[in-house]
Amino acid sequence: MIELSDIWRTYTMGDEKLHALAGVSETVEAGEHVAVMGPSGSGKSTLLNVLGCLDRPTSGSYRLAGREVAELSDAELSRVRQREIGFVFQSYHLVARLDAAANVELPMIFAGVSRSERKERVRRALEAVGVESRSAHRPAEMSGGQRQRVAIARATVMEPKILLADEPTGNLDSASGAQVLELLDRMSAAGLTLIVVTHDPGVARRADRVVILDDGCIARRMPGSEVTDLARLFSGSQA
Repeated sequence: MIELSDIWRTYTMGDEKLHALAGVSETVEAGEHVAVMGPSGSGKSTLLNVLGCLDRPTSGSYRLAGREVAELSDAELSRVRQREIGFVFQSYHLVARLDAAANVELPMIFAGVSRSERKERVRRALEAVGVESRSAHRPAEMSGGQRQRVAIARATVMEPKILLADEPTGNLDSASGAQVLELLDRMSAAGLTLIVVTHDPGVARRADRVVILDDGCIARRMPGSEVTDLARLFSGSQA
């Protein structure tokens, strides 16, 4: 489903060039659950932005479901982001003045889904993440765990094939974090391709495999079951 070949993302800062990604090659199969780890500044968020078609690589090839992303028009990229990829962030990014139902409805409005269909899909999405009782509540009236589950409902209401999650439990207490991870596990088991950026070995252990970045390069790969402590993870040779 995802094929990266020699991906570079370079930024120019004055007279210097910063290589946020430096020759990344990786394949993610449909239905895989992959965790991305690495020290701060290693390129994790840049990689997620490239995968989500939010940022174009400086060079290299990114093929998504057999299509070369560099050849897609802006309109086609927008459609990919609307319908094929869902995004979940550490800080939720919910609209404060809208209730949960309206937040989940937003992607469908932008995609031109009919009003009657939107209402039914909102209901199903909120029910799937266990917060249907909070549909009329605004974000400030919900706990962190509830807000993240609403964010997941919004990310999946268009039934994307891929879900990209950036530190999805970073702002949550342990109990709420566990509930969110169990929800993501169920979605992964149902066939959703899940890519999670995390600093937490406990989150990474749930993945089928782990990709570790360092200085914009893939430093190691390992099965999720082999993840232990951070010190061990971020040491070792190129994989």
